[in-house]
Amino acid sequence: MSMLPMSIDGPTAIRAAGVSKRYAKRTALDRFDLAVPDGSIYLLAGPNGAGKSTAIRHMLHLEEPDAGTITVLGHDVRRDAVRARAEIGYISDGEVTPYGWLRVGALVAHHAQYFPTWDAQYASRLIAELDIDLAPRVRALSRGEARRIAFVLALAHRPALLLLDEPTDGLDPVVRERVLHLLAEHASEAPTTMLVSTHLVHEVERLADHVGIIKKGRLIGQMPRDYLRGTLNRYRFDAPDSWRVPEQAPVVVVERVAAGRENEWTMWGEPGVIRAMFDAGETELRSVTPLTLADAVVALLSMEDAA
Repeated sequence: MSMLPMSIDGPTAIRAAGVSKRYAKRTALDRFDLAVPDGSIYLLAGPNGAGKSTAIRHMLHLEEPDAGTITVLGHDVRRDAVRARAEIGYISDGEVTPYGWLRVGALVAHHAQYFPTWDAQYASRLIAELDIDLAPRVRALSRGEARRIAFVLALAHRPALLLLDEPTDGLDPVVRERVLHLLAEHASEAPTTMLVSTHLVHEVERLADHVGIIKKGRLIGQMPRDYLRGTLNRYRFDAPDSWRVPEQAPVVVVERVAAGRENEWTMWGEPGVIRAMFDAGETELRSVTPLTLADAVVALLSMEDAA
């Protein structure tokens, strides 16, 4: 996995370096590194239990790392968490608020008091578009209803950074599409960086422009989305059983499917280099198929040494 890019050039909204966290015998984050470009929509993808939620809680300094540093919007979160949080909109994978006895309208008004940049007109627009009823008490809401309110609370003060942890969880398909459209609109209307953490990669594929892949608490790669999709392809070719990728070739074989001379391999590397490799060997390249972002993430997570 050493060939997977890790460095990100230019200004960053979030930078984590060597962050580790253990709970008893379980390692939640293992020398976790991350760089989210300023103004990007960054997808943090990985299976359930990979450490996505733990990483986000550390970015808010809701948890203390055992080692490592995190800078968010120029703030070292261990020293200046309050100022950092004032510029963040956050949707957690848990409850919306501990104030369950409040009615929804009162909760929105209460939340607005903490943010000088609260845009009341925008909040009303979100409430209307998400069809939110302001009358019920928060504790009486379904998970999907609570999730819709979480979007209003996270977006309406137009924060510089959005941390969205499994944001579509609990939403029905129609509302999911509406929410994804609202996020795209939000990003286009004001300078915002978004970090979206999810295992449902296909839902946010059209939004994300950068992707980081996390497995067992460690980031195994991060890069622009288009670079990932351009360098990870499925190659169908004919070759004898004895054929192998040359040892010095800058290529990683991610998955292999073979039936006699017919092979279908998913490989990481520059397409031109891989084509030249086939041209130089006892092989015949039949086709090259790009992967969706969701398929690319699954393939990389499936690699035996991707940990």
